[in-house]
Amino acid sequence: MFPSNHQFSGQPRALAVVETTTTSIQVDLNEASLVSRDEVQNGGYSEAKSIMESSEKLQDDLRMLGMKIKQHEDSLKLLRNQKNKLDDTILDMQVTLGKYHSSSSPGVNKDESHLQSEHETTEQILRHEKSAAGILCQLKAHHGSQASHLSLTKDVLGVVATLGKVDDENLSRIFSEYLGVQTMLAVVCNTFEGVKALETFNQDGCIDKTSGLHGLAASIGRSLDGRFLVICLENLRPYAGDFVAEDRQRRLDLLKPRLPNGECPPGFLGFAVNMINVDSSNLSFVTASGEGLRETLFYNLFSHLQVYQTRAEMVRALPCISEGAVSLDGGMIRSNGVFSLGSREEVDVRFPKTSTMLEELESYSETEKQMIEMRWQKEKLEEDIKRELALLNTAKFNFERKKQDFVKFLAQNSTYATQFQAGRR
Repeated sequence: MFPSNHQFSGQPRALAVVETTTTSIQVDLNEASLVSRDEVQNGGYSEAKSIMESSEKLQDDLRMLGMKIKQHEDSLKLLRNQKNKLDDTILDMQVTLGKYHSSSSPGVNKDESHLQSEHETTEQILRHEKSAAGILCQLKAHHGSQASHLSLTKDVLGVVATLGKVDDENLSRIFSEYLGVQTMLAVVCNTFEGVKALETFNQDGCIDKTSGLHGLAASIGRSLDGRFLVICLENLRPYAGDFVAEDRQRRLDLLKPRLPNGECPPGFLGFAVNMINVDSSNLSFVTASGEGLRETLFYNLFSHLQVYQTRAEMVRALPCISEGAVSLDGGMIRSNGVFSLGSREEVDVRFPKTSTMLEELESYSETEKQMIEMRWQKEKLEEDIKRELALLNTAKFNFERKKQDFVKFLAQNSTYATQFQAGRR
């Protein structure tokens, strides 16, 4: 290093090289300019000039290599983002195909005449004649649309089992079993005022059997026995995230489960809350705060419940399951560490089915073609990622080698600088 009273005219420089994803590479160039023209005399000038030119060339080479590293890292980031989007699209298609395949799972009859219809769901509810849901369905059956204008029922949207539909019989059985018959028969009200109207109390704090649902039951020769569930939408904590873009059903844009390697667990079909289809007549319904049935009622019933093709795949995906899961062959995890074992329970109130087999088949064929195309694009992207990663590693290797050359250059020429200064003294 030169004495303090002999400074170079060029300021000390530091070569900052692009930070890589794993390490920050910075080469200190405070001693890069070893000789200044103002301090060179006689024969030392040409050698000093040569040293400065060599130093500048090494710095320029390092800058270029640093820029190449940054370019390759940016390209890798872009390619990986594209691959992640493709993965999500393929997964959504697998969910669609999984819904079709679930109807051909063991114990499921593909005969259209055996599939659950809205009428059958209503008949199942009416068999629970002493339930609140049964009494409301009977009122609707006898009075039709006029029932919804009664002061007692005008705030009632319906019964859980009638407010959602599914794409096949197997999902209907699984979801109904998961919720249980009491929840399937739960009455759904928009506001708390509607809840209060269903049951009133006398001065002694006892239920007034002459008013509310109890009075309605008595008027049609029925009695309302035991407890019954009522769900008040305005008191539920709604889903607060985003929705799937351009989806008429307004499905929730939930974060899909990922294994440590970044892949989605094999057999994952989707989230139960998004496998419920809201009938067109209820799609336009919103609470006073602007939420629909999916983000209020069904999100609170199912939350992040995952659906898998088989029990074995569900068990292998345990590290990715945080709020329960079910499988098409009857597996059920209620919550973290809570497993539902034993034989499947046949709940006698189930969700109705929506589409016909012909529509499903046409949709299946189109989706399968699209997924083949998407998988080809994914394979191509994976090859591009491998190639870009190889280029990045080469650029990093060349950078390190050039950096070592530069450090060696500094060390070799620092001796000359010291001797040159000693000669001046």
